[in-house]
Amino acid sequence: MKRPRVDFRLYLITDRNNAGGRDLNFVVEEALKGGVNAVQLREKDLSGRDLYEAARDLRRLTARHGALLIVNDRIDVAQAVDADGVHLGAGSIPVPEARRILGAGRLIGVSCHDPASAVGAQEMDADFITFGPVFYTPSKAAYGEPVGEEKLAETTGLLRIPVFALGGIDRSNVSRVMAAGSHGIALISAVMAADNPREETVSLLSSLQAHKD
Repeated sequence: MKRPRVDFRLYLITDRNNAGGRDLNFVVEEALKGGVNAVQLREKDLSGRDLYEAARDLRRLTARHGALLIVNDRIDVAQAVDADGVHLGAGSIPVPEARRILGAGRLIGVSCHDPASAVGAQEMDADFITFGPVFYTPSKAAYGEPVGEEKLAETTGLLRIPVFALGGIDRSNVSRVMAAGSHGIALISAVMAADNPREETVSLLSSLQAHKD
């Protein structure tokens, strides 16, 4: 199986608790209609069965829109729904083991919070990383103080694989993280909590287009 390309710039991470009571599938489909072509299912509080059902539904939606589906942490769920890959954190199975299980045909993303872990992820054959939190955001407060744009720029300068800036990203600071060398942006609330997720997605992609290589 040929591995998908990391040719997306906007990496949407789900959190149904940020959706203002709206159905997760509705919000994600609105974002897909707006042009999102990579979605990470990240619903850590769901049981295995409920996560599988959510992944199954999102697989159908993403397939309909020609988008990638990445499952956070759960390799078994990713395999069960034929997702395009997994996203791993510090407490996840090591990248080499994930690669052994998944094979060469699926993507592996890794969450990194400092340059050393980012370089390590690259050396272990990760396809891309998220790096942050660049700016303050409540969902990433547990990871400590924001790393800032200088640390982001240092990290992008060290890596050959794509780096997605994460943490407090919205239209107001897209140009700043792209100027720091980011391949793209990863975000939750800017889209999940938006009054109009489709319009917000269109606006974010327009901002990214201005920084296309």
